[in-house]
Amino acid sequence: MIFKKLSWKDADYKIYSENNSIITDEIKIQRKLLEDYIRRHQEFMTSLSPVKLLSDAPEIVRRMHNASILTGLGPMASVAGCIAQISVEAIPVEGCKNAIVENGGDIYLDIDKTVTVGLYAGINSIADKLAFKINRDHLPVAICSSSSKMGHSISFGNCDLVTVFSKDASLADSAATMACNLVKTEDDIEDVLNLTMNIKGISGIMILKDKKIGLQGELPELIRNNDEKTIYKITRHQSISLS
Repeated sequence: MIFKKLSWKDADYKIYSENNSIITDEIKIQRKLLEDYIRRHQEFMTSLSPVKLLSDAPEIVRRMHNASILTGLGPMASVAGCIAQISVEAIPVEGCKNAIVENGGDIYLDIDKTVTVGLYAGINSIADKLAFKINRDHLPVAICSSSSKMGHSISFGNCDLVTVFSKDASLADSAATMACNLVKTEDDIEDVLNLTMNIKGISGIMILKDKKIGLQGELPELIRNNDEKTIYKITRHQSISLS
């Protein structure tokens, strides 16, 4: 599979689709809608807990807000997953929704073939030897990940990797951050698995802390990652500014 790269503002995307231009245009449109809203409602960007919306909030803001309410986090915890899903959904109904959009570990897939999604939690982590085999019956699906040790997002935990599955990418993204915040030792894994799976809309979760892995829910098959080039396929953000 050949992915096209898009760097836009503070985000780096990888896009696989016959409708690449539609997805690219939609990413830029949604980003502008979000920025315009934040100029009028600064708290939406800075808050670490749910905030009240303005009455004319656009769809992207409402999706992020809904995820925020369910997880208790600030709405920006769901921005990457939200934009990934909305951009794929922009493809017309009569078009070919054969697409994958990945934004720094947050992925939305709507595709007609089996896909292997590799895991990564830093060099020498056991995660880079694992992957999920995503069959057609799991799709469309959002696969969103969070780590206390990688990326520029705020994390209050000490967790190698959390990966969450859901039909709602905003929720998957926010829930992955929530779970990652709560895992500080291996002893936290079971409670955090249970807490996350109690959120309506979450279909499955994987938590990796040191040498221990916790799995719960309806997850795709976890297989050995035999791709020696995984390290070169990881998306890295170039900056952290929203404006």
